[in-house]
Amino acid sequence: MDELVKMLSEGEHPVVVEDSAKDLKDMIDRDYVLVKFTGTKGGTELGFPLDKEKSDLEKADWDKGEGSVTVAGALNLNYVDVRCEATIDLATLKGEGHLVVLE
Repeated sequence: MDELVKMLSEGEHPVVVEDSAKDLKDMIDRDYVLVKFTGTKGGTELGFPLDKEKSDLEKADWDKGEGSVTVAGALNLNYVDVRCEATIDLATLKGEGHLVVLE
């Protein structure tokens, strides 16, 4: 298995969403999210189509910029099909995430 995929699929890793909570909301509304894993060499930014069934957007208060969202979606990273899952705090735009290797 690819080394980066293996690392990111074992345990939780720090993630950030750059810009602002409004930008994150705009990404979610467009059904495409960018998440950056900061614990990798140089950072690894992954973009993926939002899977609304596997995501949890109910804990977000977009007007106050509070709460959290869990975003999820499938992509291909280094020739391996994976699902990225990340929970992000709207106040800090930081959180934790991991990959799930798909069969």
